[in-house]
Amino acid sequence: MNSGLLTIDDFPSKNTPAIVDYLKCKNIKVIFFATGENVERFYDEAIYALKSGMIVGNHSYSHPSFSSLTLKQCIAEIEKCEEILEKLYNDSGVERVYKPLRFPYGDKGGENKDALQKYLHEKGFHKVNDTHITYEWWKENNLNTDIDTFWTFDFQEYVIRPDSGFTKDFVWNKMYDQNPKSGAVLFAENNRHIILMHDHYETEKMLPKYYKLFIEHCLENGLVFDEPEFL
Repeated sequence: MNSGLLTIDDFPSKNTPAIVDYLKCKNIKVIFFATGENVERFYDEAIYALKSGMIVGNHSYSHPSFSSLTLKQCIAEIEKCEEILEKLYNDSGVERVYKPLRFPYGDKGGENKDALQKYLHEKGFHKVNDTHITYEWWKENNLNTDIDTFWTFDFQEYVIRPDSGFTKDFVWNKMYDQNPKSGAVLFAENNRHIILMHDHYETEKMLPKYYKLFIEHCLENGLVFDEPEFL
């Protein structure tokens, strides 16, 4: 069986309710990784996702590259987002059971990486269950022990922008790439994944219902979406 956990970064946006409604229709539960700034802008949309059964994790406050920050600045980014997420959960009336985190760009902080991993552990952040992911490169990069949530496949649909030259064909080809430069082959027997998509209204304007297009294609190719689990 080919399966994967769907995660969606840069949540929320004005498009979030449409994405959530589609996911509910397909009975797919995801982890949305939120920036504090976006939650402040689209608070009601974020509430809607929580009340619909989705999990919301920390993606920093302003989406910086953590390797360009001091340790103090990194922690400030995480904690500012945490304050907003705590209020969000309280206002939604949904109990916050899990606290996953994904670093913006997958940038784990450069020379501060070890200190940040220690911080995440001490502050009770939750590691997504990745024990079923057995790629050698996953272990070689210590992704099996890091607390933050990395990914095995990124749609990279965010590159579809005016004058970028990228279209849905770029994503299509990426989905079928049998020799990717990074990550794992998406459609392969017995592959297990943490899959990355983005909640960008800019992509929606370029390719309406892009999330449906790509998720439906995954389903048609036999990929099963896993429920979020944590260690």
